Amino acid sequence: MGNGVAYLALAVWPLVSLILFRTLTLERALIWSILGAYLILPPVTEFNLPLVPPMNKATIPSLAALLIVLFGIDRRVQLLPRSKPALVLAGILVLAAIPTVLTNRDPISFEVLPEFEFIRFIIAELPGQSIRDVLSVLTSQLLMIVPFLLARQFLSGEDALRDLLKALFAAGLIVALPAIIEVVLTPQLNIWVYGFFQHSFGQTMRMGGFRPILFLEHPLWVAMLVCSSLLAAVALVRVTPVLERWRMVCLAIFLAFILVLCKSLASMIYAVLFVPVMLLMPYRWIMRVAAVFAVIAVTYPMLRNMGVVPLEAILAQAEAIDPLREQSLAFRFDNEEQLLERAAERPLFGWGGWGRNLIREAETGVNLSVPDGRWIIIFGTFGWLGYISEFGLLAFPVFWLVWLYRGKQTVSPYAAALALILGIRMIDMLLNATLTPVIWMVAGALLGHAERLAWGPAPEPRSRGERLADRRAQGGIGSGKRTIL
Repeated sequence: MGNGVAYLALAVWPLVSLILFRTLTLERALIWSILGAYLILPPVTEFNLPLVPPMNKATIPSLAALLIVLFGIDRRVQLLPRSKPALVLAGILVLAAIPTVLTNRDPISFEVLPEFEFIRFIIAELPGQSIRDVLSVLTSQLLMIVPFLLARQFLSGEDALRDLLKALFAAGLIVALPAIIEVVLTPQLNIWVYGFFQHSFGQTMRMGGFRPILFLEHPLWVAMLVCSSLLAAVALVRVTPVLERWRMVCLAIFLAFILVLCKSLASMIYAVLFVPVMLLMPYRWIMRVAAVFAVIAVTYPMLRNMGVVPLEAILAQAEAIDPLREQSLAFRFDNEEQLLERAAERPLFGWGGWGRNLIREAETGVNLSVPDGRWIIIFGTFGWLGYISEFGLLAFPVFWLVWLYRGKQTVSPYAAALALILGIRMIDMLLNATLTPVIWMVAGALLGHAERLAWGPAPEPRSRGERLADRRAQGGIGSGKRTIL
């Protein structure tokens, strides 16, 4: 989907990443190769190649960054976490694709009634997963966590955490003017640049006006981006020198204005509740708040199955704020109930791909469900194994940091701010499918920081240049010098 510009933008992004790595520090290049792609590359558009996952705005930047750091810098890449729990969770997340595919090789057939047999949109059968799908799903899962793995090694230091927080803040400023344009002129930027509209246009209409969608997949994604940027700005206010603090305060107020223009009730509630927390609460307690959110996110399916989540009370509160929001939330909850029943049929490994986890009309195969939350999507697709490994891997750095900071050790203001942003995004993933490579990068940076606190900086592996120099001195190779970035 999209015009030639859309496919060209995807195709040239590896070159853009290479330029970033040549002109910026390694840490900043990694941040902006992932974050920049998220902001400006076309959504939905992808290259579909055989036996590999779709190449899109999430997978292409991750693959490009991985190849550049593997073969283009004079440092050895250590992708595997030093923490055994994180290593196990990452391994399960990737390898869970194998049992999921092997337990879903049966096709799902539908009875196409005679009066419907000439209607083109009728689905007669959903294919079963095949052995060749294993490689594609494994690769997809691995590429998904590449930002996590790279950030763990390269963004774990205090300076890198500060750069990451500043980048999140800058992202909100970058999208501010385009967001204002779309609010005033209707959401058209993706059409003007890439030749298509990426979602239902009705989703951009709220509160008597428009809300921006930019180059993301839904207006809610823009709102959460701006909310994260606002929280990052408030965190930076606390660490900015007093004489320069007024500038950060003004920019934070400006981002709050942009967030209001995004017209997302949930994001505005997050800001109202947690801007004071980010600004006033001790960093140790900010970490604990983030850990509470992570616990809720990880245990949410169990709480739903046990009937512990007070759905009626939540709906009543939503209705008191806005009846339309109550209707939207009730629709989400109803869909979740149906999808939970579907997931319960294959709870351990899930239903796999091809939309097999969805609720469909028995005679025609037409989809009757709308899975909004990331949790219900991953739970239905990969079962408990996939859910616990994915949400557990996101949450584990926060839990570990809280444990490491339990003593008198000074809490990093940047780690505390990023942990709270991560915790809020995990809560939002219970409502929306807003997991992005940027969130994986934040979680990876926090894991690397926790490893530094626990064991100190990892011993720097000998670079290729040093190994080559040793071999030259020993007369093992010639004297030619390899050019590196």
